[in-house]
Amino acid sequence: MLAHRGLALEAPENTLLAFVAAIGIGATHIETDVHASRDGVAVVSHDPELDRVAGIPGRVDGMTMAGLRGIDLGHGQSFCSLAEALDAFPETRFNIDLKSAAAVAPTVAAILDAKAVDRVLVTSFSEKRRRAAVRQLPGVATSASSLLFAAAFAAGRLHAAPLLRRVLRGIDAVQIPEQHAGVRIVTDRMIRLLHSAKVEVHVWTVNDAPAMHRLLDLGVDGIVTDRADIALGVLTTRAQ
Repeated sequence: MLAHRGLALEAPENTLLAFVAAIGIGATHIETDVHASRDGVAVVSHDPELDRVAGIPGRVDGMTMAGLRGIDLGHGQSFCSLAEALDAFPETRFNIDLKSAAAVAPTVAAILDAKAVDRVLVTSFSEKRRRAAVRQLPGVATSASSLLFAAAFAAGRLHAAPLLRRVLRGIDAVQIPEQHAGVRIVTDRMIRLLHSAKVEVHVWTVNDAPAMHRLLDLGVDGIVTDRADIALGVLTTRAQ
């Protein structure tokens, strides 16, 4: 189970408090997002803009890290840097989505400074960003970009298992929605093909218990969820 932006029931998403909430109920994996501040710091934030989470105009990359720390996100929280998150939770595994090209270098630096290569997975919808980060982080886990997964999915639909394995060489996981544009992506057959390529399947964003049970019954390896509390209840039930 990957706690999507932490657990934001009583805390703003992607804040230290949201991460504390998720880890406090037993989450071991946090899914988060990174942009770069104006002064080149890796900032934990999903959106490039400030309006949705902070209610003010402007962009993350238009402010310094000091300025972002001064923004009130509620519940005593503000934006935090990736370095702060890695330092605050040294036993937690982080799934890090690189949201901009400018975020690559400071994200790499934060991971290396924290000696956290063995407890992070680096990903991006952009193959260029993903590759740029992975090149600088030898041995880091990574999941497929949109481009790579599209190629792998097409190979799977064509029953071309060797091509699928070749496309996903060096990839540890695919992180995908159950369906996209009316096409079901997560099927028993696709999961078997991906597993045959030694690739894990993580499905996002799943927030209700019946869907979690159904996907786990299919054989998915990870659930990305806004409701870590529900997911942990599902896992506890299944363990019993």
